[in-house]
Amino acid sequence: MSTRVGMVSLGCAKNQVDAERMLYMLKDEGFEIVADAALADVVIVNTCGFIESAKQEAIDTILEFCTLKQEGRIKAVICTGCLAERYRDEVLREIPELDAVIGIGCNGDIVKVIRDIYAGDEPITEFGEKEALSIEGGRVLSTEPFYAYLKIAEGCDNFCTFCAIPHIRGRFRSRPIENILEEARWLAENGVTEIVVIAQDTTRYGEDIYGEPRLAQLLRELCRIDGLKWIRTLYAYPERITDELLDTIAEEDKLVKYLDIPLQHCNAQILKRMNRGGDKESLAALIKKIRDRIPDIVLRTTMLTGFPGETEEQFAELCEFVKEIKFERLGCFAYSAEEGTPAAEFEDQVPLKVKEKRSEIIMEEQMFISDRFNEEQLGKTIEVVTEGFDRYAECWFGRSAMDAPEIDGKVFFTSDRKLAVGEYVKVTVDDVMDYDLLGTRV
Repeated sequence: MSTRVGMVSLGCAKNQVDAERMLYMLKDEGFEIVADAALADVVIVNTCGFIESAKQEAIDTILEFCTLKQEGRIKAVICTGCLAERYRDEVLREIPELDAVIGIGCNGDIVKVIRDIYAGDEPITEFGEKEALSIEGGRVLSTEPFYAYLKIAEGCDNFCTFCAIPHIRGRFRSRPIENILEEARWLAENGVTEIVVIAQDTTRYGEDIYGEPRLAQLLRELCRIDGLKWIRTLYAYPERITDELLDTIAEEDKLVKYLDIPLQHCNAQILKRMNRGGDKESLAALIKKIRDRIPDIVLRTTMLTGFPGETEEQFAELCEFVKEIKFERLGCFAYSAEEGTPAAEFEDQVPLKVKEKRSEIIMEEQMFISDRFNEEQLGKTIEVVTEGFDRYAECWFGRSAMDAPEIDGKVFFTSDRKLAVGEYVKVTVDDVMDYDLLGTRV
C-alpha cells in the first residue's frame, strides 16, 4: 500500500502554488494524495510566517497534527513554507515532535525527505538557497476545478520596512513568458476557465529578465489562450501601474475589470517611513485615472493602521481618503511588528488597542461603502461562475467577475435547473446581504 500524504497549506495563494508543486512531485513518485490530512500517513503543513496571527495559526495547526501523531493516527508531520524558512532551527527546538523542518529552497527534496523520515529516527532539517525554490513545474490543483492561481514571479525587491517577505522569499525573479504561457495552456486544457495572476509584485514582472516590465504583454498573450474566460490580476504595485497596463485591461474582454492594488496608507510621511512612495493626492489621481480609463472597474486595496508613529491626524487622513475614494473592495489590518524588519525597531510604536481600534473604524466605514456599492447592483444582470449548492439556504452560490476567489463576497441565487460547478450563468440581482448579493438565474 502506498504512503498517504496530506497537505495543509496556510497563508497566501503564492504559498498554495508551492504546495501544489510539492503534491505533484509526490504523486509522480507514487505517493497517494488524500484531501483530508487527518487520514494521511504523512502530513505536510505548508506554513505562513508573514504576521503574528499567521504564525500562531501555523503553530496551532502543527500542534494539532502532532497530537494525532502521538495518538498513533498519523506517522509523521513535516513543516514547510515561510515559517520554516524564517525561523529554521527554532521551529524544531520549540516543536520537537516534528519529523522534519524544510526551508523553501528544499521544496524540491520533499520526496527524499519523506523517504528519509521512514528510514531514520532523527528529525530532519534542510535549508537550501531561497533561489533554489522552483517557480515552474507540474501541479496538483487544490482549488476548485474551474480556477487556478498562476504565479508569474517569486520574491520581492520592494523592501517595505514593515515586511519580512524579501528576507523570507529572496529577491524578485520572473518566469519567462513562454514558460508561463505553457502552464496556462495546460490549465485551460484541464478545465480551468479562470486564472488569477499572482506574484509579490505583479507589476514588476519581467524587469529582471527583459529589462522592462512585461505584465501588459503577458496578459495580452494569456488572452489568446482558448478555454480561458476570466483573467484576474492581484498585487499590483501603485507606482508601476502604467498606461499600457490600463489600456490592456480596458481592451481585452477576458481581463476582468478588477484590479488589486495594496496601498497600505495614503499619508506621505507614513508611506515614506514604509519605504513606499506617493501621497493622498497622487494616489487619488491614480485611482481617478484608472476609473476614467476603465469605467466599470472594481478596485480592491489593503490598508494598514497603527504603523509606528501614526498620529491621530494621519489616521484621520486615511479615514477621509477611504471615504472619498470608495474602494469597492477593501481589507484593513492592524500593523504587526515583525522581528528583523526595520519598522519593528522604530521607537514610536502604537499601542495594540489603538491599532486594532483604528482598523475597526476603517472596516466599519468600508461596510457602508460596500453596502452602497451592492445596492447599486440591484436590478442588474451579472455573470456568475457557479461554485456549489448551499443545502441549508437551498440555493446556488458563486462569484461574479467583481469578486476574487476566497477574499471577496459571494452571489447566492436560485435556479430552476441543476447547475454544474464551474458553469457560468446570468443572474439578476434582487437583494443584498452584507458583502453578498442575492439573485435569480435568468
